[in-house]
Amino acid sequence: MIRNICRRLGESVIVLLGVALMIFVMLRIVPGNPVATMMGEHADLAVIERMTAELGLDQPVYIQFIRYITGALKGDFGTSYSLGKPVSFLMGTAFGNTLKLALFAALFAWALGIACGISAAARKNGLADHLFMGVSLMGVSMPIFMVAMLLQYVFAYHLHWLPISGINDWRGFLLPAVALGWNSAGSISRLVRSTLLDILQEDYIDTARGKGRTQAGVLIFHAFRNALLPVITMMALQFSSLLSGAVITETVFSINGIGRLAVQAIAGRDIPLLEGTALFTTLVVILGNLAADCLYDILDPRIRKEV
Repeated sequence: MIRNICRRLGESVIVLLGVALMIFVMLRIVPGNPVATMMGEHADLAVIERMTAELGLDQPVYIQFIRYITGALKGDFGTSYSLGKPVSFLMGTAFGNTLKLALFAALFAWALGIACGISAAARKNGLADHLFMGVSLMGVSMPIFMVAMLLQYVFAYHLHWLPISGINDWRGFLLPAVALGWNSAGSISRLVRSTLLDILQEDYIDTARGKGRTQAGVLIFHAFRNALLPVITMMALQFSSLLSGAVITETVFSINGIGRLAVQAIAGRDIPLLEGTALFTTLVVILGNLAADCLYDILDPRIRKEV
């Protein structure tokens, strides 16, 4: 298992370097001068040239990339053009909010998705099955921004139960977490239902029933236990995507997180901040995949022997 983890870590480093190179080159082949964009259209040309030289943007791209990677390995991702603060400090401050939002959203998605999936599988083709699958289809189909604005209108604007934006306390995370986790809950519930229905056709399920197990006992302790592998994989990947993809949710609810930082970086063409947020999201996805692989090894030793 340790050997497999080390091998995957080596592969992850290569992927991370490749993504860093792609992002670095793409941001520099876009027409226009980021310094001119930052300083405005009426800025003096001499000042723009001087700032470009001070930031090292007049040097060859490969030299800029080497300098960037060297600094990134030390935890220095440069200074934000628009905010004037170190990118590592800005991401460290924003990451706490993104992590809390992702945790709330993941807990909501996992609890609702697993419960709906098990209930639908237990009542195949029944009213509960059609109801839960209809709700899950709605969750998968509806865009996040639509869910977010609907929740804001109903629970914040109309009923005044929760704040419409901001995160002054834990209540501020509830609506964003539901909006962000709604889509994931729909995907999990559909996967749990389909996996359980396949497993319920296996011979050992008939054996468990023959030993006197109740339907609930067979479903929970036999079928669901063996359906966990694909569900855990999706849950691990979804958590990494929740961490890295909360751009729309954080923007709609005015949450100072990594996603909102990325939006600010794109709007102001803040290259260091955009590179830092992009590398961060890539790292989160890689770690999510690694966590899923490790859970696979722990839950199913047969996979360890096959690798």
